[in-house]
Order: sequence, then structure tokens, then C-alpha cells
Amino acid sequence: MRSFYVASVASAAVLMGATAYAQAPIKTLPYPQTKKVDTVTTYFGTKVADPFRWLENDQAPDTKDWVQQENKVTQGYLTQIPFRETVRKRLETLWNYEKYSAPFKEGKYTYFSKNTGLQSQSVLYRQVGAGAPEVFLDPNSFSKDGTTSLAGINFTKDGSLAAYQISEGGSDWRKVIVLRTADKSIVGDTLKDVKFSGLAWKGNDGFYYSSYDKPKAGSQLAGLTQLHKLFYHKLGTPQATDKLIFGGEKTPRRYIGAYLTEDQRFLVISAANTTTGNELYFQDLSKLGSAIVQVVDNEKNNVDIFDNVGSKLYIFTNLNAPNNKVVTVDAANPKPANWKDLIPETQNVLNVSTGGGKIFANYLKDATSLIEQYDMAGKKERAIVLPSVGTAGGFGAKKEEKETYYTFTSYIYPPTIFKYDIATGKSTVYKKSGVQFDPTKYESKQVFYNSKDGTRIPMIITYKKGVVLNGKNPTLLYAYGGFNASITPGFSTANIVLLENGGIYAVPNLRGGGEYGEKWHLAGTKLQKQNVFDDFIAAAEYLKTNKYTDTDHLAISGGSNGGLLVGATMAQRPDLCKVAFPAVGVMDMLRYNKFTAGAGWAYDYGTAEDSKEMFDYLYKYSPYHALKPASYPATMVTTADHDDRVVPAHSFKFASRLQETQQGPAPVLIRIETKAGHGAGRSTAQVIGEQTDKWSFMFQNMGLTPYQNN
Repeated sequence: MRSFYVASVASAAVLMGATAYAQAPIKTLPYPQTKKVDTVTTYFGTKVADPFRWLENDQAPDTKDWVQQENKVTQGYLTQIPFRETVRKRLETLWNYEKYSAPFKEGKYTYFSKNTGLQSQSVLYRQVGAGAPEVFLDPNSFSKDGTTSLAGINFTKDGSLAAYQISEGGSDWRKVIVLRTADKSIVGDTLKDVKFSGLAWKGNDGFYYSSYDKPKAGSQLAGLTQLHKLFYHKLGTPQATDKLIFGGEKTPRRYIGAYLTEDQRFLVISAANTTTGNELYFQDLSKLGSAIVQVVDNEKNNVDIFDNVGSKLYIFTNLNAPNNKVVTVDAANPKPANWKDLIPETQNVLNVSTGGGKIFANYLKDATSLIEQYDMAGKKERAIVLPSVGTAGGFGAKKEEKETYYTFTSYIYPPTIFKYDIATGKSTVYKKSGVQFDPTKYESKQVFYNSKDGTRIPMIITYKKGVVLNGKNPTLLYAYGGFNASITPGFSTANIVLLENGGIYAVPNLRGGGEYGEKWHLAGTKLQKQNVFDDFIAAAEYLKTNKYTDTDHLAISGGSNGGLLVGATMAQRPDLCKVAFPAVGVMDMLRYNKFTAGAGWAYDYGTAEDSKEMFDYLYKYSPYHALKPASYPATMVTTADHDDRVVPAHSFKFASRLQETQQGPAPVLIRIETKAGHGAGRSTAQVIGEQTDKWSFMFQNMGLTPYQNN
């Protein structure tokens, strides 16, 4: 059995707001005696032991008991960090300001979300013109503890009806409730067991939604969900009578989404078995009894109908364009052979939105935003001037609107909402952030470094002006590197705690992401996944070589696929850093596809069943399997009991193996949030609680006291 100690505080040298101190043992807290079982699976002749597989049964009494014991150890450690309450109070102060969403119009109302500061969930308001806002939906009334959240809302075209989704305890399984917006009265029954779904209204009669058959009791969170189904729900009828439109046994697909074009003429259906690439279908609802028409019959590329003018379809795709492009085609002959380029591919990765009868092209240039406005004929009208280098998002509005809104942010630019005049191209500030942060005191710069194979990788480094690059600055290195996701600059209130204590926040854009298009993505998938870990390790070495930090002051962090990144990096380079934060990570690469919708991640990962080569590759880097006796960094694994996307068993098994193999004195904790899921919808108190523990754990294990000199 391994154990760890809690340190006391002794003042020493000053370090830009954080003070170094000498550590002395106070109290030994033993880890639980995690039982081991004789479970072995054979892959292509190789026997693989899985002694902690029993933890996959999240409903079993012995698993629940293990969770309680681990949380007791974790809280026993965290409560003894002397400055933990100081960090919590600072975070509460920083969080306590009004937060707004960009407004949007539905019918005669303008809607927006607002949080007064420390409310558990943001409240949805509405107003008519310049009239006084009123509460439309208050998710804080959904549950006593604030863990039931508003997970989406969709209005009819005339705005008279709204269907909204709620998530209980962070689960991806949702309930759907329909309201008359005039008096907020409920219409019909609550729909249950809806998952990975939008809500697409067809007139005022009903809406389309997607879901799976709910796994049997006892495996509702972890159970495999394979067959997505698209249904039509007619208002006033029981959910049991909802009509199956697409999917199920006849057309088995793992992910099915549907939406209507703004004029409600076309129902668009996207179908896929993995998280990259999709088939595309549409149905012309203006013609009674019209068939569902197939546009693309394979999942090799991403393709999406995002608008139409009559029968002319506007399609966003990466078919023969790894950085994406916009094409048009007539609905009468929609196959790719008839597509015509409207906005051709460029060297920068493209995304699109529409508003006021215009197309907004949102390009990524070295992971930062570049926005251009086009008319519907593909003529460029202007480049939109942004406040600085950062991330701009929004630019969505109905065709008849004269203005739209967008939010701009960066690592040192708190989110600011701008109103944009579509005709003139003029931006004006609509809502400024009220966070206590002075951007003039901080700087953020982009650097490029070489990975192991010589590939040039961008990284943005943020810190307080005047920080001395002496190799001793507390530094958090965060990354993701997967699923074509682009990590762009964004402000974090929680990160103020690090920055104002002389810390450094660094974010590299690893291969596997989408920052440089599909080629960049593919370079970090399947048998190329090691590139992602190499890119991350090289980022850490760059920070050390250039005296931003050293091993004793470096922490690494990532969530979900980023949790896998941190876990694999720890296994390969336990000497790389002082502290590690693998959050809700995919840690068992041999069995990830056995739970919930995990099989859909195979495009990025491959599976152990694919081939001996793929099995050998996964087995080598799988964090749970790759851990060997070594001196690992101080680690706080984080997960949640209602995470039904990356099931908590990944973190349970990894933490158990890490506690068993830890040969050094650093603590290995697992922090298991209750009534929470993969991340979305958590209450403000839950977010602040986790951030408090993260920064406290990091500073404690670096031998630093935050706010000692502030």
C-alpha cells in the first residue's frame, strides 16, 4: 500500500505573488485497498490482464463504496491545504459579476441569458423591443441543488411555441418540455430519454428529434448506445406513438441529426457511425409524400446543407477540400458531380454561418479568427475588423434581420458581445464583461516550436507583464489534440488565479485537432496518434528550454480526449512535470468502444479488434495499461458519477493502477463529482469547487503559496 503526506507552510523566497515554502510531512493518509480480480482478455494471441474491471459496474455496491473511500481520501488531503479557502474566496469574488449571452429574436420577443454572478445556472430572459426584461425560464428552479440544467431550446418559426431540453445531474440523457411562449403554459407530455438530439420544428404541429433505446436498468449510464433513431413527435400525442423517420434496424447509424432549412421547405438529415464524416439526405416538405433523397452515400467527408434559396442548396463540405469550402447545387440533381464552388478552399480552415441574407466565412489563421462577409452569389463584400487577435463566434441571424451579434475573446480579452450592422459592417460594443481583470497588465503571444519529427506546432503563451523568465514560474500546459476540434484563444475567469500569481498559461495546437484542416486532424489519428503525445511533450520541453518554467513548476492538463493525452504523456514521461490533471479521460483504449457511444470514436482511435497492428499500437499507449512502477507527478484525476459520454470507469481504473504503481512521494488523488456529467450544465458552485481544488493542489505540490504578497 502506498501513502502520501500533506505539507505545512514555511515562508521563503518571493515569486511574483506566489511564495515558495519548505514542505514537511504532517499526516499520512492511506489509499483504499482496491481489490483486484483475475480478468484476462486475449487479443490476437496476447493475454491482457484487467484486474480493476469490476469498477466498470458503476451501480454495484462495491464500486459505490470504493468511490466513497476515494473521495474521503481526496477531501482529507484537500481540506488540509492551508490556502485552499483563500483560493475559493478569490474565485467566488472573480466569478461574481453579471454574465450575458448574445440576444436572439423569436417572434415578437428578444431572448438572452443572464447570470447575476453566482447563480447555479444562467436564467433565460425575454423582452419586447426596449421594454423591461422578464424571466422566461429559470433553470435554478428545476432542482434544489442547481444540478438540473437547461440543455437547449428551439422555437417555432413564428415564436409561439418553444421546446426545451433539460439535463439532470449532467447526464446526456435529456427530457423535452414544450411551452406556449405567450403564457408559458405546458403543451402535452414531457418527452423522456432523448440523447444527442436537436429539436427541429415543422410548422406548429410538432418536431423532429433523435434518440437511442434506453439501456436496461443498471447500465443506463454506461450501456452501449448503437442505434440512433430520428422520430417525429406530433404535439398532443403520446411519445410512444412518435413516428420513426430514419434509422433503427433498417438503416442502422450511430449518430443521426436533423434540422429544417429556415424556410422550412427541406428536412435535412445527417447520418454517421463515427465522429468524422457523414451521409447526407434531405426531404422536400413542400411536396406531400416526397421521398427522402440521398445526397452523399458515404461517410468519408463532412457535408452539411446550411441554407437554401428556393431549390438552390448551399452546402458546406471538406470533400476534395481538406480546409473546407462552400458549394451550391439544385435540389433536383443534388449529387456531388453537380456541385459548383461558391467559396473555394483556401490555405485557412473555413467555417460558415448565415444572417441577414449573407454568408459569414469564419476562417482560422494559425488558430485565430479571420471573418469575411459574402453575398449569396459568393461575392466577398468585406473583411470584418475584429478588436485584436483572438476568437470571434456568432454571426448568426434570420434572413430578415438587419443586424447580428458576435462574441470576441482571447486569453487576455474577456468575452465581449458586439452588435454588427450587416449593411455597413460596423461593430459596436453591446455588452462588456464585468470580470475583475485588467488586460493591460497581461500579454499573450504566439510562438512556434518543432515536434519530435520536425513538424511546426503553434502555441500561445499568456502571462503577467514583467514576469521574469527564470525557469521557476508556475505553469499550466493545456491541450486537446483530437476529433478535428480546434482550440482557439478564449478567456477563462478561473485562469486569473494562475496569472495574477505570476503563473504562465500555455496552449499548443496539437495534431489531431482541426486548426489546419483535415490533414492536420488525420496526422493525429489511429496509427499516427503518437504524434499528438510527441507534440505535447515537445511543448513542455520548449517551455523549459526557454526558461518559462522547469519540471518542478510545470503542470499538464486536459479533459476527455485531452485526459487521454495527459494520461498517455504521464505513462511515457513520468519525469516531464510536477503535477498532472487528467480530466474525464479516455484511459482504457482497449475497451472504450464497449460503453455508451464510444464505438463512434473509432475514426480517431481505431479499436483493439481492428487488427493486430492496431491492437499493439493501442495497447502500447493506453494510459491504463501503460502505467509501470515509476515516480509519477502529483496527480488529481477528475471525473463525475453521471458522465455517460466518457464513463467514469476509465478514471476509476486509471487512478487505481496509478495508486498501485506510484513509487514516489507525490499524491495520487481522484476527485469524483456527484450529480455531474462530462462537463456541461454543472452548477456554478461545482465549477468553483473543482477550480479551487485544482489550483490549490497545483500550488501545494509546487511548494508555493498563492496570494502571499498580493
